[in-house]
Amino acid sequence: MGLFGRSRPRRDSRQVEPTRVEPRPAPRAEAQGASRLWADGFGRVGTRSVQTLAVLALVAVLLFVGTRLTLVVIPVLIALVLSAAISPLVSLMRHRGVPSLLATWIALLTLVAILAAVVWLVVLAVVDQWDELRSQALDGFDSLQTYVQDLPFQISEEQISSVRESAAGLLQSSAVGSGALAGVSQTADFVTGFFIMVVVLFFFLKDGPAMWEFLLRPFEGKAHQRGHRAGAAAVTTLGGYVRGTAIIAVVDAVGIGVGLAIVGVPLAIPLSVLVFLLAFIPLVGATLAGALAALVALVAVGPVEALVVVAIVVAVNQLEGTFLQPVVMGRTLRLHPLVILVALTAGTVLAGITGAVLAVPIAASVWRVIQVWDGPDLPARFARQKRDETV
Repeated sequence: MGLFGRSRPRRDSRQVEPTRVEPRPAPRAEAQGASRLWADGFGRVGTRSVQTLAVLALVAVLLFVGTRLTLVVIPVLIALVLSAAISPLVSLMRHRGVPSLLATWIALLTLVAILAAVVWLVVLAVVDQWDELRSQALDGFDSLQTYVQDLPFQISEEQISSVRESAAGLLQSSAVGSGALAGVSQTADFVTGFFIMVVVLFFFLKDGPAMWEFLLRPFEGKAHQRGHRAGAAAVTTLGGYVRGTAIIAVVDAVGIGVGLAIVGVPLAIPLSVLVFLLAFIPLVGATLAGALAALVALVAVGPVEALVVVAIVVAVNQLEGTFLQPVVMGRTLRLHPLVILVALTAGTVLAGITGAVLAVPIAASVWRVIQVWDGPDLPARFARQKRDETV
């Protein structure tokens, strides 16, 4: 042992070693600087606001691109809706042993034949009855002149003559009638969009499930199952909406068309077809069709017949809304009328008449996808009912 050494005490094996106390971790320093601004409640609101703005910016960019590529986007959307409507026919033929390619061609050619027959019927009726409508309309303006003289407000003879001359010039113009209708139907954009729609519709009918499965390749497990549920729900909702609306539109067109023919209104067949087409626009389509039919009856036949046409349109619409629509549509369209109105307005602003027709079924499909997001009967968390919502 050295000079300055100190002997170590001998350790007793029976002596208990004192418990080592671990030092407590220093309290975490509070967020400093800019990070502290985002740590409180107001900061979290700001974070969510920035995220919401980013999502809205993405949606705005997609809408901007879609409105610039309407020649492609609109035909693809129409093909998607039509394929959802007639896909059960293709599936039925496949289950009956018809080859997939043959079943697709049969369904596609049937649809194209129906569309071509409708267009041919309208053009033929317009060409055959245009002269009659022109003469009856001019006579209707003359008879209308006698009625407006008894109104409480004054309408001068010059104003009536000006309207009559304008209407006569429009009805006698070569731009109206066969020339205008043929010119619109034969524009390059219409033809190009129609062929794009037919080609895309063919592939949707033939390989639609395979295409969707290809798009779901990056997903596994629950995400893959969610994709299958979303695709099936969207197709079912789109198809049910289109088929149900088509049945209702046929009933409306036949009912109003028969009424127009009985009253003696010219162009009953084209007006019936117009009623059928406008029936695909919710809320306002039937009103527009009825107003147009009443206007034609007013100028071509007379005010009494126009009132009869209005009564026929109201009766058919009441029959549709009270009895036919709840049975045919069922729970396909689970949207509040306010949501339908907003979607209808947005679709009309973005894509005109086509957007008005497509906006509501697309909105209904999106809502149906939300309803099966977390399970076959389990909506997404934000859409679940969390309390009694009776008012």
